[in-house]
Parts: sequence; C-alpha cells; structure tokens
Amino acid sequence: MTSDNNKLSPLPQIWVVEDDQSLRWVLGKTFESASMQVRCFEDAYEALEALEEGEAPQVLLTDIRMPGMDGLTFLKKVHEQHPNMPIIVMTAHSDLDSAVSSYQTGAFEYLPKPFDIDDAVKLVQRAFDHQVQQQDKIELNVNPSGSKIIGESPAMQELYRAIGRLSHSNITVLINGQSGTGKELVAAALHEHSPRKNNPFIALNMAAIPSDLIEAELFGHEKGAFTGATAKRSGRFEQANGGTLFLDEIGDMPFATQTRLLRVLADGEFYRVGGHTPIRVDVRIIAATHQNLEQRVEDGKFREDLFYRLNVIRLNLPALKERSGDIPKLTEFFLSESAKQMDIEPKSLSDQALKRIVDYPWPGNVRELQNTCRWLMVMAPSAQIALEDLPAKLLEHGSEQKITAGRVPSDQLLSSESEAEVLDDSPNPAPTTWQQKLHHLLIEQHEKGDMKNLIAIQEQIEQELINTALEISGGKKGAAADLLGWGRNTLTRKLKH
Repeated sequence: MTSDNNKLSPLPQIWVVEDDQSLRWVLGKTFESASMQVRCFEDAYEALEALEEGEAPQVLLTDIRMPGMDGLTFLKKVHEQHPNMPIIVMTAHSDLDSAVSSYQTGAFEYLPKPFDIDDAVKLVQRAFDHQVQQQDKIELNVNPSGSKIIGESPAMQELYRAIGRLSHSNITVLINGQSGTGKELVAAALHEHSPRKNNPFIALNMAAIPSDLIEAELFGHEKGAFTGATAKRSGRFEQANGGTLFLDEIGDMPFATQTRLLRVLADGEFYRVGGHTPIRVDVRIIAATHQNLEQRVEDGKFREDLFYRLNVIRLNLPALKERSGDIPKLTEFFLSESAKQMDIEPKSLSDQALKRIVDYPWPGNVRELQNTCRWLMVMAPSAQIALEDLPAKLLEHGSEQKITAGRVPSDQLLSSESEAEVLDDSPNPAPTTWQQKLHHLLIEQHEKGDMKNLIAIQEQIEQELINTALEISGGKKGAAADLLGWGRNTLTRKLKH
C-alpha cells in the first residue's frame, strides 16, 4: 500500500518499507511533520517495482524481517543498483550478526527497535548529509557455532555498530574493559568480520607469560639463543602473518619489549631472539587492557609513542552491571552451553532466582556469570533452579539489600531465640555471623584509634581468599580461579602483585 508522491517536490524524498501497518503510519506522519516527502511500502517487492520504474528516494528505511523478501536481500538488491543511496535498517532482532550483516550489505546505519521517533528523524536528516559508507561484502557465520557476543542493550548496540564499521579495514584497535568483559571475544569478532578472516587469529596474554620469555614468544628464537632453546621456533608474529595478532593485557608488557614492538609496528619487520636475518610480516594488531594506559604513560610505565600507535581506534567494553538487561539472555545461553558440554538437559531458572541473578553486581563480569552457570548446572538438584539453589554470594547479596531496607528476607526467617538476638534492639547485640564479627572488629579497631586503611584490609581479605582457593584446589590455578569467579589470567596477575 503506498501514498501518493509528488516527484517534482523539493522536499527530501524518503521511502519506508515496513510490513507493520501501525509503524508505517507513525513513521509516515512523523517524517511528513519534519517536512519530508514520504512514500510507504508494505513489502520489498513493491518498492523494487517502483525503483525499476525509475523512481528513487534520497533515503530508504527498511525492516529486516518481513514476509516474502527479507530486508537484507532487499537491501543488497537496492545497493547494487544505487550504491550511494543511504539505507537505514530497522530491526527488533538486535544481535551482532544482524548489525554486521546490515553494514556489510551496504546499510548507512542500523536502528534497533524499539527506537525513539525523534532519533529516527535525526538519523534520516544525517543520512541526507553523508555519503553511504562503502563496505566489502563479507560472508557471515565464519564461526559455525555463531557469535558468542550476546546482548541487546544500548552499550552493546554501539559495540555492534563499531564492529560493523571496522569490518572493511585493517586498522589497529585498542580494547578497554574490566577483567571478564569479553575482550578476546570482541577481538575475535573483529578478525572474523575483517578482510583477514581466512588467515590466522593468534592471541597472546602478556600477564600470563614470564617477562624474560615474552620476546621469544612474540618474535621466536634461533637454536641455541638461550638455555633450553634446542631448536629454532617461530614466534606469534610469524604465526599470525597475514592475519591478526591479539595482545591481551598490553599494559603488562615489559618496557624493553614495548620498544621492540614499536619497531615492528613502524617497520613491519623484526629479528628472532639470537637471529641476524630480518623477517617481514603483515599483521594486524588488536590490543586490550583493563588498565588506564594514559596513567601508565604518565607514570613512565608505558611508552607514549607506542600508546599512540595502538590507540588508533578505541573500543570501551561495558561492565556487566552496566548492561543488566542482557543478563537473562546471557544466563540462558551459558546454561544451555554448559548442558551441551555435560551432555545433559539444560536447566531453567525460577523467576525469583533470575531476579536475584539480574540484581547481583557481578564484579567478575561475564566470566563470573558463566562460571556461576556452570556451577548451577552441576550443583542445582532439580531441572528448575530455585532461589535457594544459588551460590551463597548471591543469596548474601540479596539478604544484605533486604536488611538494609529494614525487612527480614523471607527465605531466612529466624528459627531460634539465639538467631533472634541478631536483630535485637539492644545497643550491642552479640555478633553471630562472620560478617558481623568482622564488622564488630573493625569498629573496635576504629574506636581504639588502630583502624587500618580499608583498602589495605580489603587487599588482605582478597589475599586470604586466594590462599584458601589455592589450598582447596591443591594449588591448581585454573580450579582456584573458578572458585573465585575469576579468569586464570586475573588470578595470575593478582598473585604477581
């Protein structure tokens, strides 16, 4: 169904292809109110017929999922005939593949539903003033299992847009984010959706390698270069030739190695340790860190010239607590993934359990959530995970919130007179839990004038947790890291400090 269109009108011409009648009507009225000439189409075939008749808009908006021809197929056909036409893709299915597909098929911008109507008007206005960004056509689903980057929050939409825009380039990228936010997943996605996708993706974590071995890891070594070098070995730069080298925790790289890395980035060549023949490579660098590199530059711990070499494009990954709306979908994915690994049926969450998981701040970010889901698949007794099945840290967090609000948690009703003393109105109730005893001790020290810096005490408690986890796991760092809800690299870094 179309509205009449005066082709000689000086007003900006915009076409809307959307199968939802109510949304078509709203968009049509909105753009008309913004002094634009609008023509609406119910499906892609009708719009293609109008294009074949010689008509063409200045901006085109299209949905992705429509009956008949889908939006991406339509977009591709239009882009082949009108490569400079700005095409804005609308979709309610907001994921990485949709975003990258949109950009790679020639979209000017990607607009996830539901969107603010004013934002749509501003985007269309911007489309009139800019040329469509040209993209190389990329075969999607490089990873048969699909992308593991999950989320539909505004922060993740920005990330998807950035990956889409970078997908045609070989530019250096610096990824900033807390431990556990998925920096390596983003680096892998940048590689998989780049012109280098058919070449190696090599990842190396600076924090996990002894400082005296980093140069040999990066650049390789000749036979006899040092004790234990019994044969010639290629380094990660050679292994990544033609592809991408991901340098995780770049802030932990020794200063001397930073100098050698800078030289490789500038010249494109290096020498193996103990070698005398230069080796040329073509490698894209993606670096990542949880640290503030600007501060490390000021402190003299990171080369300023290397920082500017790496900081060409920067992506900032949000902490999980900043995108709590993504937690339900992430939890479902991790439970399903764990079930497949264990060859059992996936478990589901009760509404109460899911709410507690969403409310928890997740200091270890996505990795901590993933480890918790693995724990639940093993430890929860039934097919539906109830509130009381959650790990103690989640239950304690919920209890603290309720007590602060002046309510006794329903799943911790007092069952004896001794427990009732905890909430006694007497001025100095006897501490019964370890948390209350710790609180009592800290207050006592403060009153004696012997109170230590809280940060120092926090570090001591963390160290005790690390020691306990290592003791329980028999000294195995991987198992200890799982107990703490950290990644192995985080535990390694904390043990070094």
